[in-house]
Amino acid sequence: MSSSMAFPPLILLLILLSPSPSLSSDPDPLQDFGIADLQSASSINGFPCKAAPNVTSEDFFFSGLARGGNTNNTFGSSVVQGNVLSFPGLNTLGISMNRVDIAPGGINPPHLHPRATESGVVVRGKLLVGMITSGNVFYSKNLTEGEMFVIPRGLVHFQMNVGNESALILTAFNSHLPGAVVIPFTLFGSRPSVPDEVLTKAFQVDKSVVDGIKSNFGG
Repeated sequence: MSSSMAFPPLILLLILLSPSPSLSSDPDPLQDFGIADLQSASSINGFPCKAAPNVTSEDFFFSGLARGGNTNNTFGSSVVQGNVLSFPGLNTLGISMNRVDIAPGGINPPHLHPRATESGVVVRGKLLVGMITSGNVFYSKNLTEGEMFVIPRGLVHFQMNVGNESALILTAFNSHLPGAVVIPFTLFGSRPSVPDEVLTKAFQVDKSVVDGIKSNFGG
């Protein structure tokens, strides 16, 4: 076989291994819509769709973001999720939104979204928005009403209210179920608990410190 005949398979292999934009978010839908049937016993990277005759106008509308949640908690913040679990009409569409309310001095604690990039706009208030890259570089900025931010997929980030009034953010994701890994709860409130010896060694602190933090998160 000549060397020239070896190139097409090699080129094909490189194409198959190259990153594709279609892999950066949820798969493209193959129909106009697929209202999620949340009662279905099976779910494979999405939910089965309701039968078309059972779809109504109400399936395409969601009022859940109209009101905020309770910010009277440890962090002084509340996140109302508008993902496929609360708004089945988003199924297969690759988008979702959250409403984030933060009391003065409150914080939406460090967290990450494993399945989506996030963009957000400040509707009210003054916020410090920060994120940390995989190279441990910290980027941040104070934002006010009408200003926007973006958080690349999988990066740890937070929003903190640095103003004197309650703050409101609307965030959007390129996934109908972006997921959220909230660092404090993940490390100190998991079930079963992360072993104390792991946390004491990771944070270079005494067990009493770890136990004290765990007590705040039910760990």
